[in-house]
Amino acid sequence: MTAHKSIALAINVAQAQRDQALQRLQLARQANTFAQQQMLQLTDYLRETEQRWVGGARASVAPELLHHHYQFVARLTHAIDLQEGVLRGTRIKVETAERDLLSVEMRLASFNQLLTKRRADEARHRQRQDQKQMDEFAMVQVQRQRQRQAENPT
Repeated sequence: MTAHKSIALAINVAQAQRDQALQRLQLARQANTFAQQQMLQLTDYLRETEQRWVGGARASVAPELLHHHYQFVARLTHAIDLQEGVLRGTRIKVETAERDLLSVEMRLASFNQLLTKRRADEARHRQRQDQKQMDEFAMVQVQRQRQRQAENPT
């Protein structure tokens, strides 16, 4: 039974680790979703700005205004580039968290499989012992019956 308690303890620890890994994965996915939303907002804003500029630039535009527009677009493009880096980082964190969760789940499954095997082995051992005792009891009964028959021939 001590072996079962040790395996059960290992299972409990592995379940706690799995729960923590699952929580880390959920947080990583949330961060990734947030980063994707920010990227979408930035790219949408850039597209809207360009559309407004193209629509409003039909008339002649002062060089200063054109210069400010290009500076703004450059800053916005830089922000998008930075956000792409953030997005790559969050994707890596999600992939790492998924691998960690898979690893913990595999460990938990192996502990559960080991416990099942040990219980089955123990049950087979008990069954063999029970069968052996029943065989011995039957043999004693047969010997007694033969002894009685030998003592009381009819």
